[in-house]
Amino acid sequence: MMSNLFSSFDPSTLFFSLNWLSTFMGILFIPSMYWLIPSRWNYLWIKIIMTLHNEFKILLNEKIKGSTLIFISLFSLILFNNFLGLFPYIFTSSSHLIMTLSLAMPLWLSFMIYGWLNNTIHMFAHLVPQGTPPILMPFMVLIESISNIIRPGTLAVRLAANMIAGHLLLTLLGNTGSSMNMIMINILLITQLLLLILESAVAIIQSYVFAVLSTLYSSEVN
Repeated sequence: MMSNLFSSFDPSTLFFSLNWLSTFMGILFIPSMYWLIPSRWNYLWIKIIMTLHNEFKILLNEKIKGSTLIFISLFSLILFNNFLGLFPYIFTSSSHLIMTLSLAMPLWLSFMIYGWLNNTIHMFAHLVPQGTPPILMPFMVLIESISNIIRPGTLAVRLAANMIAGHLLLTLLGNTGSSMNMIMINILLITQLLLLILESAVAIIQSYVFAVLSTLYSSEVN
């Protein structure tokens, strides 16, 4: 029995270490035959990876071969976590800021350190958009600096908020089922199924958005 509505998102409600191990549970769902004999799932996943690779390669102007792999791996990790969180009694690590910030902050810091050490002039020029009137330049520098600093926070909060909002809505609707008659329960089941389809789409979209924005932030420092 849950003590409150948010206890399903609390890592300490069950076994703390086992909860966070669900982050890597997606690897267990990949059958061993995937690596040995080509199958439809194999071809589908390779098609997704190649599509992402071609898109990220354009965004990055791939100067170093294989630089898209980190963003494809990031997409895969978040996608597995988002989908696993839709199953009952599985802890959703991607709905916690400690997880999403751990993904966004190191990426952003590495981009900033690399950019300011290797492309200092370009980084300074990026603070003032082309065609800005001289009187507005100090304000633009301030605005661009603030928007740059809050980037990891916006990445992390966007992912966590979207995950926790859908789960809360499903939980709220599910808890009202015991007080409904048979007709309303049927309507509730249809609504829950539609919301589950929507959450599956959100799981894909949010992992894609996180990976694409990380790629765009990386391309700005070159």
